[in-house]
Amino acid sequence: MPTISRFYGIVIRMYFADHAPPHFHAVYAGEEAVIEIATGEILRGHLPDRALRMVREWASMHRDELAANWERAQVPEQPAPIAPLP
Repeated sequence: MPTISRFYGIVIRMYFADHAPPHFHAVYAGEEAVIEIATGEILRGHLPDRALRMVREWASMHRDELAANWERAQVPEQPAPIAPLP
């Protein structure tokens, strides 16, 4: 599973040819959440509140890039790296 971004100990990944709806995986401190790209909602899993707030902020800043990476991963092509949360 390609890593597309890392920030503040949070790792953002996306599987190749994964199931709908379009989403990414956020991993932090042994916890993992699957986050829907369009809404920022957790589809499954859990993250600590502070980490989840940062992931949602990052995702809102990069929603178009995440959607483009989702399309690449379905082909499958390597997703492009996305800038971390500043």
